[in-house]
Amino acid sequence: MPEMQVDLTNCDREPIHLLGRVQSYGALLAVGADWQVQHASANLGAILGVEAAAALGRPLSEVIDTDAVTRLRRSLRAVEDSSNAVRLFGVAVRAGLGPFDVSIHQSSGRLLVELEPKGRGVESDVMAEVQPLVRRIRFDRALDTLSRDAARSLRVLSGFDSVMVYRFDRDGSGQVIAEDRADGQRRYLGQHFPATDIPKQARALYKRSLLRLIADVGDPGAPILAHPDQGEAPLDLSLAVTRAVSPIHIEYLNNMGIGASMSVSIMKDGELWGLFACHHDRPHYIDYERRTAVEMFGHMFSYEIGRYEESLRRKATEDAARLQTRLMSQLADAHELSGPILSMSDAIQGVIAHDGMAVVWDGKVAARGAVPPEDEIRAFGETFADLSQGYGEVTAVESLALHRPAAAAYAKDCAGSLFVPISRGAGDYIVFFRREIEAVMEWAGDPSKPVSVGPNGIRLTPRESFAIWRETVLGHCADWSDYAIHAAGELRTLMLEVVLKVAEAQATERKRAAEQQQLLISELNHRVRNILNLMRGLVAQSKSGTTTLSEFTESLDGRIHALAQAHDQLTRESWEPASLRELLRLEFDAYADAKAERVRITGPDAMILPTAYTALALVLHEMATNSIKYGALCDRAGRVDIALSFDAAGTLTIDWKERGGPAVAPPRRRGFGTTIIERSIPHELRGTARIDYRVTGVEALFTVPGTFASRAAGAPDEGAEEGAAPGAVGGAIPAVSPAQSGDGRLQGRGLVVEDSLIIALDAADALQDLGAEDVQIASSVAQALEMIETRPPAFALLDVNLGSEQSVPVAERLAALGVPFVLATGYGEASALVEAYPPCVIVQKPFSPETLTGAFAKALRAG
Repeated sequence: MPEMQVDLTNCDREPIHLLGRVQSYGALLAVGADWQVQHASANLGAILGVEAAAALGRPLSEVIDTDAVTRLRRSLRAVEDSSNAVRLFGVAVRAGLGPFDVSIHQSSGRLLVELEPKGRGVESDVMAEVQPLVRRIRFDRALDTLSRDAARSLRVLSGFDSVMVYRFDRDGSGQVIAEDRADGQRRYLGQHFPATDIPKQARALYKRSLLRLIADVGDPGAPILAHPDQGEAPLDLSLAVTRAVSPIHIEYLNNMGIGASMSVSIMKDGELWGLFACHHDRPHYIDYERRTAVEMFGHMFSYEIGRYEESLRRKATEDAARLQTRLMSQLADAHELSGPILSMSDAIQGVIAHDGMAVVWDGKVAARGAVPPEDEIRAFGETFADLSQGYGEVTAVESLALHRPAAAAYAKDCAGSLFVPISRGAGDYIVFFRREIEAVMEWAGDPSKPVSVGPNGIRLTPRESFAIWRETVLGHCADWSDYAIHAAGELRTLMLEVVLKVAEAQATERKRAAEQQQLLISELNHRVRNILNLMRGLVAQSKSGTTTLSEFTESLDGRIHALAQAHDQLTRESWEPASLRELLRLEFDAYADAKAERVRITGPDAMILPTAYTALALVLHEMATNSIKYGALCDRAGRVDIALSFDAAGTLTIDWKERGGPAVAPPRRRGFGTTIIERSIPHELRGTARIDYRVTGVEALFTVPGTFASRAAGAPDEGAEEGAAPGAVGGAIPAVSPAQSGDGRLQGRGLVVEDSLIIALDAADALQDLGAEDVQIASSVAQALEMIETRPPAFALLDVNLGSEQSVPVAERLAALGVPFVLATGYGEASALVEAYPPCVIVQKPFSPETLTGAFAKALRAG
């Protein structure tokens, strides 16, 4: 019987966003521009008490309460972009029903409204649970440790039986790099999964929709019904949180023995780096608000992954920089590149490990070590151009034979390569080679048998076995790490500078212009990376001064917008000095309405160098938005006067005065916005900054050295620009860091008595960071007293309320033994409960590592 041919790409083409069904835990409505219901899921009656057939064709206000419709209308602006969704929690949808969590987004000209009944049970502050879990993931740890801590934290937060961190490889396959299971077992850790397990269109959806919950694998779901006028075209459910599940994926999960699953995307630089894969043996639903907290945790882990990989790139940059002086000394006066570069092979080996390298320059090939035949090396230019979809990118390949069949003949000595172009075209490049290594890979099932004929017909059908399948891999070299690839990129940037000098001596003016353009592109890329690093810092710092997700988003958005305006102005000026007046005008115009006429700028215009422009943009953004929110421009009468001047030494002075607004008081806390205003110019530009919160209005004086600013040619001494900005400023609500008392270092064993596991784990981590050798956790008075009697601790941290009991007996026993302890309470210092305790140091919840440092320093001194 002939072998049946199965198209392995059909799963990639499966329309998983057009399934026409929703999962049963939520209902879906689709309304048109006239707010008439065009589609409704068949379970609407069970969820909302209104049958789907009766809802079709009716105004939305007749299906859900008018107040809920009004709230949806107010949120429309946020979903004008079809890639955005808005989440609303605790919405009163219909009288007599409990609150609902609601998601809305645009899809094909319709507004999709998804409704989930708000979960009943013990009320909890979900976001408060996220904070200590986020603190447990730190980029300065090794990747496996970082991933393992994240998997453990997410399992606690989500309640799933198992959480895995799954990282994608370049070919779409993936590997489980961390696993945390409730049963403590290892099931998939270290195993590889073929690319067919998560097809292309599924990966594309993971980039658009960052969290996917399948609450019950056995749930048949509910079909989506359409009004007769809408035809039979299915809705695009790409961003629908209740979207039903592909039959192929359901079969896959059944084969794994899973009752529920959840996937959380891990993004880096806009691409899908990996997933949190959460599994449960039984159906498992978590409400929309907790899923939002889970998604926030995923964002923060993605950020930490970015910081971790940035640290690797930074080390590669530093290592590559050590080669620069030696390379430049040999190449500065050279008219031929190959010889000097090859002579540096040993030095380059310390940064980019290789078994051979070849240089192709000006049509000539020079090589050293284990390399392929010369004709093969010459052919690499076009091959790698195809792989990188153009010239100019460093490209790593672990198996050349997969892309060039002729490479199988020399795979033993040159299995893989790292291709480094050193000109804009395909003609000049450096290639590093590595020998073949024999590796054994563990797969979750045989990757060579990904298909069979099953209930899905003659098409890709999930495999039934996930037993470990070991494969001996030949024809591959050791993986090119991100560190090696980034170091090669730094080498390429250096070589571009050298190539330009050599090309100026050999080539025509046209050739020189082309190389200069390439250098400009490299410089722009470098600056963009610096801006991205700055944005990472803004994310981390902006969150410290905010208390809600909305406040954090508003603060961060304003600062990023200020940077974007500054960057746009610089690029319009071809990265030349740009106008300070224009920067001020753009900042106010971005937020101003009629208030623009109350801003007056006098004095000569200043041209600001690109190296200082973004720093000034952030400072002026904070000043402008503070004025709109709290200062002279927050009412109808105030004004802002900004005077620009230069002294004899060329120093620029910006004199900012606000008058006529409400009475001003200094901020109660010092946040990131205040830090930007007071420290950016002194720290980055070596200038000065002073801000006074006078009752009559804020006054600020900034000076910028002449090395960064110059008087604009032909600029008038007088003039005014208008603008105002009602934007958001995260720094307007500062945060105060507690003072440190003593060194706060701890020695010996610690004890944490706390009935919340998440808070207890966070506190234990904090005590270990302060020097504790070991920290035990107890959740009840009896358990704590038993631990104390068995092995008294050197110090302890006690929660006041342990569910149905209080920790007074534990405190009394510790006091009797002379063991110093700190009492943590959420009741406030005036609480009568505290009076029942022996004298002790008290901290308020939620506490931080800094709070504990000061508290234990006091407790140890008192002891």
